[in-house]
Amino acid sequence: MRLSSRRRPCSPPKSAFTGFRFPSEVIVVAVSWYLRYNLSYRDVEELLIERGVEVDHVTVFRWVQRFTPLLADAARFARHSPGDRWFVDETYVKVNGVWRYAYRTVDQHGPVIDVLVSARQDAVAARQFFLRALRVLKVRPTEVVTDAAPVYPAVLDELVPSAWHHVVRHANNPIEADHSQLKHRLRPMRGLGTDQTAQLIIAGHAFIQNLRRGHYEPGFDASPELRVATAFSELARVL
Repeated sequence: MRLSSRRRPCSPPKSAFTGFRFPSEVIVVAVSWYLRYNLSYRDVEELLIERGVEVDHVTVFRWVQRFTPLLADAARFARHSPGDRWFVDETYVKVNGVWRYAYRTVDQHGPVIDVLVSARQDAVAARQFFLRALRVLKVRPTEVVTDAAPVYPAVLDELVPSAWHHVVRHANNPIEADHSQLKHRLRPMRGLGTDQTAQLIIAGHAFIQNLRRGHYEPGFDASPELRVATAFSELARVL
């Protein structure tokens, strides 16, 4: 018996939106609203209902959990190169009633480079944070500005020995000012349930900030008011 040499036609890759009842346009709008504005999941639910889209706030939560990392990952290779001067600091966030540390860094141009939510404030957490940032961006800073926390010198000497470690009073104002924007966004959430959710939401907030500031190619040519909407529409088409 001869086997047929005819090849089966290749089926196109499935979209990340396959299997969802609502169209991608509705999903990405809901996700962008939640990440961008000071809204709860119920607020987003009400705004959608006002526009004729009946969706439960639990579904909005699931959309945010599912598509925030996918959208950020789709934009990863269209991110503008970060600067070489990094401002690093950690702030407190409450997760399920327990305080956690959110390590964050920005460069001299303003974009958030990376974030890490950790239960600890020690050399292990600091090392993990820098390893993430260096691995994702594949760029090494020439200067790192931190507070006077004793864990940083040894970690920086190990991972970026060529960088100048700068510790000066008020030198870290850029990242501290950026912390306030994050806290303003987290306030209406009334707490985060898990460390994983906190990591996702804080990273998503940073992603939105960077899009709005024009640090990604998607949406870059749009007016500042339309950058996020334009970028999310472009990114949704490649998921």
